[in-house]
Amino acid sequence: MDASLSTLANCEKLSLSTNCIEKIANLNGLKNLRILSLGRNNIKNLNGLEAVGDTLEELWISYNFIEKLKGIHVMKKLKILYMSNNLVKDWAEFVKLAELPCLEDLVFVGNPLEEKHSAESNWIEEATKRVPKLKKLDGTPVIKEDEEEEN
Repeated sequence: MDASLSTLANCEKLSLSTNCIEKIANLNGLKNLRILSLGRNNIKNLNGLEAVGDTLEELWISYNFIEKLKGIHVMKKLKILYMSNNLVKDWAEFVKLAELPCLEDLVFVGNPLEEKHSAESNWIEEATKRVPKLKKLDGTPVIKEDEEEEN
């Protein structure tokens, strides 16, 4: 991700999937970026997203090597996060997603944390307890028990 990206000031959707990218960088000039697709790369962390933290609404970052979610909190408008098939294995990392005020659609399947708890069949319950604002998890609408009781 070289400095030439900064010339794309009006870009709203940027797809750089399948490019052997190792780190997120040079997003400073992308003042209108709403959707960033970085799937199938070699990204290990989320450093570099600060530059688009105020505008990005969707981050597609599946099939990378992300284990820690440090820095995710800068994504003030992020509604959709597709990060399946990464390396997140701890609840301590997963709960950082609760810091995202707008997050409602998360795809997390294929991470060690999800695989472990899916085997125990309590994944959706545990995940939505920790990130209560989710409306959709792994493609399935989240139905809250208190909403069911109201009907």
